Amino acid sequence: MPRAWTRPLFALIAVAALLAAPAAATAQPAQADKQPTATGRGGAAATVDVLATKAAVAALRDGANAIDAAVVAAAVLGVTEPFSSGIGGGGFMLIRTGDGKLTTIDHRETAPAAMRPDSFFEAGRPLPFNDARYSGRSVGVPGTVRGWEEALRRYGTMSVAEALRPAIQVARDGFVVDQTFFDQTQQNLDYFDDVPSTRALYLDPDGTPRDVGTVLRNPDLARTYERIAHLGAKGFYSGAVADAMVEAVQHPPVAAGANHTWRPGLMTMRDVKAYVAPERQPTRVGYRSLDIYSMGPPSSGGSTVGEALNILEGFDLDPADRTQALHRYLEASRFSFADRNAYLADADFFDVPLTGLLSDGFAAERRALIDPQRAATSPVPPGDPYPYNAGGAGTAQAAATAVQAATTTHLTVSDRAGNVVAYTFTIESTGGNGVVVPGWGFLLNNELTDFNFDSLTHPNRVEGGKRPRSSMSPTIVLDDGQPLLALGSPGGSTIITVVLQILVDRLDLGATLPQAIAAPRASQRNTTTTLAELAFAGSPEGQALAAQYGHRFSTTSEIGAATGIEFLADGRVLAAAEPQRRGGGSAMVEEPE
Repeated sequence: MPRAWTRPLFALIAVAALLAAPAAATAQPAQADKQPTATGRGGAAATVDVLATKAAVAALRDGANAIDAAVVAAAVLGVTEPFSSGIGGGGFMLIRTGDGKLTTIDHRETAPAAMRPDSFFEAGRPLPFNDARYSGRSVGVPGTVRGWEEALRRYGTMSVAEALRPAIQVARDGFVVDQTFFDQTQQNLDYFDDVPSTRALYLDPDGTPRDVGTVLRNPDLARTYERIAHLGAKGFYSGAVADAMVEAVQHPPVAAGANHTWRPGLMTMRDVKAYVAPERQPTRVGYRSLDIYSMGPPSSGGSTVGEALNILEGFDLDPADRTQALHRYLEASRFSFADRNAYLADADFFDVPLTGLLSDGFAAERRALIDPQRAATSPVPPGDPYPYNAGGAGTAQAAATAVQAATTTHLTVSDRAGNVVAYTFTIESTGGNGVVVPGWGFLLNNELTDFNFDSLTHPNRVEGGKRPRSSMSPTIVLDDGQPLLALGSPGGSTIITVVLQILVDRLDLGATLPQAIAAPRASQRNTTTTLAELAFAGSPEGQALAAQYGHRFSTTSEIGAATGIEFLADGRVLAAAEPQRRGGGSAMVEEPE
């Protein structure tokens, strides 16, 4: 059972005070304090946002553990990163406790009971993605609040009320809009403008995004957090907030002059009240004498990263031939994604052959299909993991990987007692479904578009009560039972390849964790072209992969936005975040060097 948090009241006040000064006055110092790497002793935190990282480390310094600090940071991110995360969404928290237990809290959203495989069909055809997304129909029952409460109850030392105090202060006092926030608003402008509650919060009176450098306050979200602080999760899953959320789903609150059709959703109060956040066993694979843990179904992250690592373990990834190593990384990902796309879904609804997918025998079969000199042509068919699955049989149903943009956030926290948290959470697409719940200040998710909503038969088809397949891959690496690395990333299905590439760079190719996070990225997900950052495609290795190995690239500005912590041999910790992607992240330690 969690210990009562017995630190004096002034310690809690100190955490809030760190964040409580008027936002306009503290904006420049806060940004000046933002650094992507930090090394030292004690606990550590890395997030995409300096206010969230500061809040986590302040809590650690005042006696909180890593689970507490993860919730503290996540709640702040719900204010400052609302287009990527928040209480209107869900996620997966991977925990390693100080006594060595590995576990996960699954707070993925669930489909309302009335949802059916054809719920996104009209006139016999599936809706276009944006028509499905910007609607009440795409909203799954949010799991974040229940997940926070369960994590704190089982493994934390704080109450929910104590963990929310810094975030309440940030929501009241505001934060400074940066270029990334402006750009993410701009992406949604045409839809945000349809919804008065969203427009009022995130747009200026002239209908443009809030200007860079201005302060954005969210008193409605502060009030929601205060309600949850007072009542616990039931303050979100019943009563006024739940009523407003269900009303916004069933009758999207759009303006009379809206220039899009916003379809109603099927969520009911019964769906909301029935939500649970189960504790699940993580996936585990052995890789080069290390133990690598991640998230199992309904996420495909642990199984796909794990399968790819099992394939790669049969290769000598030579740092002296980085091009060949990257070819093998891309091909292992290609074949693993073929299997992910065919077999991964909510295990409560489909018998996922997880044992087979993570078996060495199946990996050997897939490895044998990789041409050492030539890229395969996608889509490659899925393999058959069932002979390695300790019984059972099934038929593969190939499916394409979703390519719609998805924004999530990931944070990594550790403490001096050996607790480690890798936590990925989301509202799905950047801006979720576009609806701020009137009067309560948070965006709803569009998580149900993570189903194969265009299929009536796929294992990941829409069904009532089901959790859509995810790609979130919070990961913890142990060396002889002790933490070595913890990491994760946002980015939709590219999350899997970001985590995999960082692991290969760090564990095989000699990069430090900051170098592995900063390195140019490429993402092969069994698609005809490999998505690559411009810096990757233009690098000597990228050019050689195209010219010598036949890889074809489509380019993008950035892939993912990772954070991680490495536990150094001398007892120090190294926290690392992105130096540039998503505007650059923030890393801090309790006792910096």
